Amino acid sequence: QVQLEESGGGLVQAGGSLRLSCAASDSGRPFSSYAVGWFRQAPGKEREFLAAISWTGSSTYYPHSVKGRFTISRDNAKNTVYLQMNSLKPEDTAVYYCAAGWRGFGPHRALSYYSDYGNYDSWGQGTQVTVSS
Repeated sequence: QVQLEESGGGLVQAGGSLRLSCAASDSGRPFSSYAVGWFRQAPGKEREFLAAISWTGSSTYYPHSVKGRFTISRDNAKNTVYLQMNSLKPEDTAVYYCAAGWRGFGPHRALSYYSDYGNYDSWGQGTQVTVSS
């Protein structure tokens, strides 16, 4: 399995921006064969899907709750996926995780597949994002 490490979290004021990074280690399988998703979990709440990106980066997926504020991108040459977060709100405070998967992913899959955390094989340890009011 690929190893993932998130970075870029921290404390930011409401209205501010952060860019999270998800760096992948070599796993024997090209990073470009993995779809990558971002999720978050706040204390006492369920894990929430935020964004996903296909193998090549040609397709991106967002729930309505963050569309227009969050942007996912990837640089396969650097084995890294990014999550740009703008107009942050206190309710965005959570631990943010990236996840990678390769089985079943593809351009034919709908948002529902990419947003299902059970379809991802590898997870990072998470990075804390705190938005102050």
